[in-house]
Amino acid sequence: MGNRILVVDDERKIREIIKKYAEFEGYVISEAENGMDAIAMCEKEDFDLIIMDVMMPELDGFSAARSIMEKKDIPVLMLSARGEEYDKIHGFEIGIDDYVVKPFSPKELMMRAKVIIQRHEKHQDAVMEHKVFTTEGLSIDFTARTVSVDGQRVELSPKEYALLFYLVENRNIALSREQLITQVWGYDYYGDDRTLDTHIKLLRNALGEYRNHLVTLRGVGYKFEA
Repeated sequence: MGNRILVVDDERKIREIIKKYAEFEGYVISEAENGMDAIAMCEKEDFDLIIMDVMMPELDGFSAARSIMEKKDIPVLMLSARGEEYDKIHGFEIGIDDYVVKPFSPKELMMRAKVIIQRHEKHQDAVMEHKVFTTEGLSIDFTARTVSVDGQRVELSPKEYALLFYLVENRNIALSREQLITQVWGYDYYGDDRTLDTHIKLLRNALGEYRNHLVTLRGVGYKFEA
């Protein structure tokens, strides 16, 4: 049996297009036409990925995704008819894995879905030794996936954590934008490269007075300096 995907969109034609391509790729598809239905379905069943539209009646995609992620560890790929930067920032802040703007290429959507599912499974299967990195008042527990600033735990989205994890694992090494995007997003990202800058900005805000450890290397990328 293939991986299970929940497709949430109030437009039946969009759901049908995604279902057609996803089933061709071997996925098992369930459908919901609004955020409330999606939450109800996730309470009863488990899915390997949720493809969720932003603008829907009853409950918007952001609110539905946030509600689901509070209870279950299911990756979310958001769909939006708008390409506004606010949508992307808001989505990444609540912890979504990826963001695709309508109209989209079904083939690209399936490629992104595959990468998200594989990465999520790899993370779940990984058994790591308990690793903690500490510098000044900043503590990063890799195994527990927690970050503390001066003893106070800060909440990060999955992508922010993955980015910080990679930067710290490779601390004091100059990392190109391409390296970071490939390692954290899992594919050769050819969309809006401001996605990386947005996540760096969010990370710096979360790290507070220790934000200076995240160094911008103009024309190259970033590094975590410790």
